[in-house]
Amino acid sequence: MSDRELNFAREIMGSRSYRDVPDAEVLAEAERLLDGWMSGELRMERPKIYDHYALLLLALTRQVRALEARVSELEAARGPQ
Repeated sequence: MSDRELNFAREIMGSRSYRDVPDAEVLAEAERLLDGWMSGELRMERPKIYDHYALLLLALTRQVRALEARVSELEAARGPQ
């Protein structure tokens, strides 16, 4: 384990705006960071990890909306039962 504390959002976004980071990348990097943090392999800036959950929640919200739209399209294509 490194003694360096990572900034959750900065590790995911780098120098990009949150709008420029694809949701799939946010989810994959968030999973990696949170797994490392929970297992004790990574240290995170504690105050920052709570502040930057918004980045992860936004990506998850977008993914849920996309999945809901796909389900609606499939249901509409299937027609009435």
